[in-house]
Amino acid sequence: MSQPTRRRAVARCAAVAALLTAPWTVSGGLAAPALAATVSTPVVDFNGDGYADLAVSAPNATVSGMSQAGYISVVYGSSAGADTAHAQLITRATAGVPGHVSQYDAFGRSTAARDFDGDGYTDLAVGHFSTPVVLWGSAHGLSGGTVLTTASSRLAAGDFNGDGYGDLVTDSDVGLEVSYGPISRTGAPASTDTLPFEEEVDPRAITVGDMTGDGVDDMVTTHSFEEMQHKSRFWAGGKDGLSHTFKTTGYYTVGGVIADVNKDGYGDFVALQVDQVSEMRAYDAGAIRVVYGSASGPSTRTVKITQNTAGVPGVSEAGDNELNFGDQFGYSLAAGDVTGDGYPDIAVGVPGEDVGSVRDAGAIVLLKGSASGLTGKGAQAFNQSTSGVPGISEKGDYFGRSVHLADVNANNRADLAVGTPSEDGTYADSGAVWVLRGSKAGLTTTNITSFGPRALGAPEKEARFGDSIAR
Repeated sequence: MSQPTRRRAVARCAAVAALLTAPWTVSGGLAAPALAATVSTPVVDFNGDGYADLAVSAPNATVSGMSQAGYISVVYGSSAGADTAHAQLITRATAGVPGHVSQYDAFGRSTAARDFDGDGYTDLAVGHFSTPVVLWGSAHGLSGGTVLTTASSRLAAGDFNGDGYGDLVTDSDVGLEVSYGPISRTGAPASTDTLPFEEEVDPRAITVGDMTGDGVDDMVTTHSFEEMQHKSRFWAGGKDGLSHTFKTTGYYTVGGVIADVNKDGYGDFVALQVDQVSEMRAYDAGAIRVVYGSASGPSTRTVKITQNTAGVPGVSEAGDNELNFGDQFGYSLAAGDVTGDGYPDIAVGVPGEDVGSVRDAGAIVLLKGSASGLTGKGAQAFNQSTSGVPGISEKGDYFGRSVHLADVNANNRADLAVGTPSEDGTYADSGAVWVLRGSKAGLTTTNITSFGPRALGAPEKEARFGDSIAR
């Protein structure tokens, strides 16, 4: 049996098992919700060893004498957690990677991970200001690369037609271009499509996940023009790919994640909620909006969560619109099952959080999923002043600017990677990442791994390491 065939067979078996074990719900009569096991994000595993890997971006780094050329460091997972001793540095100068090192390229600022060619290994699409490339996964990790003939300012990946192959979404001047897998090693997709947008409604962020519970990924897009925000849009996936028509989520939101936080078989959309006019967003206290999924996508069941919500640590604090930023609760979000109870939890970045008298030191909050959905019950908070967390809370660290949940030690509990690109090392803004272990009780400070570019043998000066982590 070939790799793609075996891969699809395994997926079908998992779907059948999910159908047999999924709970039934009552909504005007008995109805099976959907395949709950399909409402999840595939593991980013470039070498196929079963451990989740971290692809950390450092878009401002100087490479081959070129400022802001950018690079990616891949830290592979292992039974002991994040394996920093065998990290991989990938730049435009790396053997097999197409293109050349260019000033201001910001290589790695935009990434998307998925198995695009169906060989069982996660691949990584990388780009930003120049033409993107796909780095191919293998038993030895990422290697080589193929140029894609598309734009690259924003990348996202999913399986929008349910055929088992990864599909890639890229931003362009005419709309969102969808390259349906398999994508060959020459860069040719099986087919392509374009979702056009009207003027002044440019897509600013792309979120992927299965909201309808049919086993096929859907897409939610964020839109704005200058300081004006538009309500986010839901695009259903199906056997023919993404629909060309959309429905609104009903809210002005930015970015987000899709995860089945109440385990009813439908993915729920969790995102930073903003005002229609949001030019002063950095001074906001922050709030997240949960829009629960249904068979038709976003439902009317929603909840807003802030640091003033019962059980959530901290207090919602806005800035002064001058020198001091707000908390920005929800600036970054990630989804994963930290406790191993089957309910996805949500990691919330709060990069503008003050720690004592230290302004904008930053923090993260973990909100736990449950049968009731996402609430503040049992929430946890961590910062660099938390006992057991390496480092010191310093002004302007913005700890939690990026967050990512992944099971790097394969113990069936997601671990939290916290990216802090403004962390100072030998140089200002060299950046760093912390990995907090998941446990039955939630995140723990036991055996935290923290590392910056210097520890990985990567360029450090003003690298902004941890700007994002591929998902």
